[in-house]
Amino acid sequence: MIRVVLADDQTLVRAGFRSILSGEDDIEVVGEAADGEQAVAPAHEQRPDVVLMDIRMPGTDGLEATGRITTDPRLAAVRVVILTTFDMDDHVYGALRAGASGFLVKDTEPMELLHGVRVVARGDALIAPAVTRRLISEFANRRKQPAPSPRLNALTERERQVMGLVGGGLSNDEIAARLVLRPATSKTHVSRIMTKLGVRDRAQLVILAYESGMITPGWMA
Repeated sequence: MIRVVLADDQTLVRAGFRSILSGEDDIEVVGEAADGEQAVAPAHEQRPDVVLMDIRMPGTDGLEATGRITTDPRLAAVRVVILTTFDMDDHVYGALRAGASGFLVKDTEPMELLHGVRVVARGDALIAPAVTRRLISEFANRRKQPAPSPRLNALTERERQVMGLVGGGLSNDEIAARLVLRPATSKTHVSRIMTKLGVRDRAQLVILAYESGMITPGWMA
């Protein structure tokens, strides 16, 4: 059972998401919150698999709440998915850097919402949709000229190749096909890279790939 906490200051929005999620046999809504402060509490109490977090809320907003959840070692297994009205939102990029595992626009189709929750609950990042790649590319491109990160020195040449492809939005199977590897080998490479760099999931690998200058927006277009 995938356990979910809903955090949004609009009661009707929470009710709509609850209705969609609760209709699934493998998903259970275990808590709700009207602001970021209230969202952190059920994350500690319920230890959900996923927190659907509105980024713009009064008081403690979704960005601060996301950082408080993702930096708490006790909540290492809790994944945050950002909810936003606009797909091009400066705060979303900040939330991804803070440790969010991806984001969804609020008017997403129900099937996309369910897919997103399941993807993140199994430990992957919600990074595949083109709109997510566009957002990361857009805001990474606005930053100053990136400096190589010393953290990348721990990677082998093959791991650098794999990380670059993760940054381009490729799945493990797509990476395996590109590098002529077995899918299991591709997955192992990604796991080792995340361990070496100390990142939570693929979303943070993508951010680091852009910000370190390993890849640049549009390099795989």
